[in-house]
Amino acid sequence: MANGDITKEIQYDKIEVLTASIGIRKATAIMEENADGSKTELSRNFHRHVLNPFNSVKAGNGTWTHTATDISGEAASVQAIANAAWTDAVKAAYKAMREAQEQ
Repeated sequence: MANGDITKEIQYDKIEVLTASIGIRKATAIMEENADGSKTELSRNFHRHVLNPFNSVKAGNGTWTHTATDISGEAASVQAIANAAWTDAVKAAYKAMREAQEQ
């Protein structure tokens, strides 16, 4: 980089596991390089989203379909946490919780 160059830096600065849900905060910072090689942050914004292990849908006949959440588009750090947090026991509890909510 040279003095005055502008770059965009993306950081996953918060990943929180709340039982089965995973809250993710992605920070995007716009940086400018100074003459001394240091960087000055010009702006920062955040994007938040929540992941659950399944998308659960109840059909009209009362049966449930639990489709696993596709995490392939998430950052490697998010995927690693989801794979560690979403054990078989957590997934079973999540399904049971969703079905109990819709009775």
